[in-house]
Amino acid sequence: QVQVVESGGGLVQAGGSLRLSCAASESISHINTMAWYRQPPGKQRELVARKFWGGSTDYADSVKGRFTISRDDAKNTVYLQMNSLGPEDTAVYYCYINGYTSGDHFYPNTVWGQGTQVTVSS
Repeated sequence: QVQVVESGGGLVQAGGSLRLSCAASESISHINTMAWYRQPPGKQRELVARKFWGGSTDYADSVKGRFTISRDDAKNTVYLQMNSLGPEDTAVYYCYINGYTSGDHFYPNTVWGQGTQVTVSS
């Protein structure tokens, strides 16, 4: 069963930085999309950033210039470097992957992580 596991969340003061990591199962490769979503308290889950196999990226307007998504395909890992954090960034952050190869087959499946809490104090 394909899994993704997040790490790196925690409590940080406003203006600080955190780096989230998400590792997918080693049994898969060529992951099409690796992304981070977040769900602030009392709100819906929203896209933060995503990075595609070809290298292109998307960012939510609210994080542009502050967050950077990167991926290490050799390790099936995606990172989210978060700088200049503010209380509005407080949320549970979820890792997301979509489309991957396992063995000789491509699976257009989506896998979500369990989430990691990021809390920014003012």
